[in-house]
Amino acid sequence: MMTKTIAEIIWLAGIVGWYVIRHPYARRSKKQAISRSLTDRREWTLLIVASLGLAVIPALYLATGLASSLDRPFIPALAWIGLPVMGLALWLFYRSHADLGNNWSASLKVRQSHLLVTNGIYRLIRHPMYASFFLLGLAQFLLLPNWLAGSAGLIGALILFAFRVGREEEMMLQRFGAEYSAYAGGTKRIVPWVY
Repeated sequence: MMTKTIAEIIWLAGIVGWYVIRHPYARRSKKQAISRSLTDRREWTLLIVASLGLAVIPALYLATGLASSLDRPFIPALAWIGLPVMGLALWLFYRSHADLGNNWSASLKVRQSHLLVTNGIYRLIRHPMYASFFLLGLAQFLLLPNWLAGSAGLIGALILFAFRVGREEEMMLQRFGAEYSAYAGGTKRIVPWVY
């Protein structure tokens, strides 16, 4: 039986899972030499906005009842749908990290030994990590019946994607040139065969 409390626990477990997946890659990435970084005020602002939407606002909602006046009716069927969406988000998040390996970084950076990854999940889409953020935001909306806390993740992911992906692709194009152009021409950004 799905209850509001169980749905909240599922969301919380998903956020813990997100951290568990990312932590070893974050530690490892600190040891990799950087040849170019676009980590500026804009980049930090986008990362903060995404974190607020995907973690901080919903966590405050669960811990304090923040914006409980914006609660919507809890619908168990939506929460049941949220469970596999959360699972898919975490799988895609893990797969994107595992396939990138030492090329991964939380912000826009190119490593000295950076390779263009086109295998694994990157055969299908160029930005699976953004896709995982959108799925995480959708799971959040389905699991947390509050208009603010539920939708904050999708809004944060959309802002991050809209204002960052162009810079990221330009950085990759400058690093890999025609190789990246050919790769981009044969793949979609976040939804296989669609967009």
